[in-house]
Amino acid sequence: MRLKLTLEYDGTAFRGWAAQPKLRTVEGVVRDTLPSAFPHWSSLAVAGRTDTGVHALGNVVSVDVDGGPHVARVAEALNAVLPEDVAVIDVQEVDADFHARHSAVSRSYRYRIWRPRRRSAFEHRRSWWLSKPLDVDALNESASLLLGEHDFRAFTPTETQHEVFRRNVLAAAWHDRGDTLELEITADSFLRHMVRTLVGTMVDGIDVNPLLDGRLRSAAGQTAPPWGLYLVGVDYGSTDGARTMPPQ
Repeated sequence: MRLKLTLEYDGTAFRGWAAQPKLRTVEGVVRDTLPSAFPHWSSLAVAGRTDTGVHALGNVVSVDVDGGPHVARVAEALNAVLPEDVAVIDVQEVDADFHARHSAVSRSYRYRIWRPRRRSAFEHRRSWWLSKPLDVDALNESASLLLGEHDFRAFTPTETQHEVFRRNVLAAAWHDRGDTLELEITADSFLRHMVRTLVGTMVDGIDVNPLLDGRLRSAAGQTAPPWGLYLVGVDYGSTDGARTMPPQ
């Protein structure tokens, strides 16, 4: 059967999602854990290939499994073996044609800025400490310009494997939450470093409007650090192929 696993993880000690030889990655940890619950598994796919240091509150993987515990006990079985900085928070059996990446309608990210003049030991590697004054109204005006379909070539590294740079942003807004200022953004998909470079460009006070027609990366601003970024969730539309399973 095919399973949809929703994961949360602290990206601090990981070199991103994608498995790499001799490096600790989220994919590598998941791959090492699956055999503890399932005699056979294959076709592991992920909705968001997060970078080094980036966190997830709701990344999604799909995987084909054979044998193992009942669906209702899969999370418990995997969490007993997974390291403390990764957890399975939901498990569903899905249709055979469900794919974590290709079936996704949109993805949502949050970027957190820690604003007080004092640094926080608890916010270390959880947000970008940036105590300079920021104009929230101006940031929200910039965020509103992102809505709709644009060419985001200026907001991804020049050397890239992407061939299509147009993305459709469905929602984007900054939220003043006291000590933190947070960008929440949803799009059909994202380019590598896209959210972090959008944040850095807006914080630098650069007008994003002329950059949305395919300008060079050099025209945009800095790339915000990875530890302030969270993959919040993945939307699969009105149906995600999930099947209602009887308890066991």
